[in-house]
Amino acid sequence: MDPRRLRLLLELSRLGSMHEVAAELGTTTSAVSQGIAALAREVGTPLVEPDGRRVRLTPAGTRLADHAVGILAAIDAARLDLDPASEPAGVLRVAGFASAIRRSLLPVMDDLAHTHPRLEVRILEHEPLEAFDLLARDDVDLALTYDYDLAPASWRTDHEVTLLGTVAWGLGVPARERRAPFASYADRDWIVNSRNTADEEVLRMLASMAGFTPRITHRIDALELVDDLIVAGRGIGLLPRGRASRRGVRVLPLTDPPVTMRTYAVVRRGRDRWSPLRTVLDALAAGSS
Repeated sequence: MDPRRLRLLLELSRLGSMHEVAAELGTTTSAVSQGIAALAREVGTPLVEPDGRRVRLTPAGTRLADHAVGILAAIDAARLDLDPASEPAGVLRVAGFASAIRRSLLPVMDDLAHTHPRLEVRILEHEPLEAFDLLARDDVDLALTYDYDLAPASWRTDHEVTLLGTVAWGLGVPARERRAPFASYADRDWIVNSRNTADEEVLRMLASMAGFTPRITHRIDALELVDDLIVAGRGIGLLPRGRASRRGVRVLPLTDPPVTMRTYAVVRRGRDRWSPLRTVLDALAAGSS
């Protein structure tokens, strides 16, 4: 089987549209259709069937798409990892959110520079959805992402995920305020993340359990700016506990239920055998233990 045609089938199983597959892979819808038809002839069974104006995978097509994950990962590993025991060398591209870069990646970079001088780590600051998109397009090799126990992420079948750590989150309020039932904040203005929806999902879940719908007024990415808005009396929001917040901000514990953010290192399946990537993943895992 031609691995390029397997890639078409795998992307069709993920995206559900030949037009979207063509856009994702930079080709034409006709080329996608012809490639999957040729693959069906190679395996001797139909792989797609009509579904209104679209198509869907047949049971055989679904099974082959499942196999394609491992097959393509093995091919990628062979291309990228001719000698896994070799000295790590080359450029490793990492996309991650700011807190994970500061807390997990930066502490290991100095040691890596000394022990593996031919390894260069390049950092791109991105929220999880942006990082996943870059990873899917092979624009980065490693994504540092997060989710919450109350809003868990959905992982793709071709993702390899390593938990790096957890952080308890609380409620950021002006320092003069004391802890109160969550329902008592129903009439307040709220601040959520402008580039990721996970903390808004957690907030809406907590508010729903307390019997109200939060009035979201500000959408802010930088935690420092969230601090500023809280001090200025412009709103309140969820913040990590244990972080050095700006003077004038108090982060109250959330216990009913507690809120935990989980940080992950995510790579495409099979890529972690590439020596530079394996080295950085091992360093991150050691730093988190």
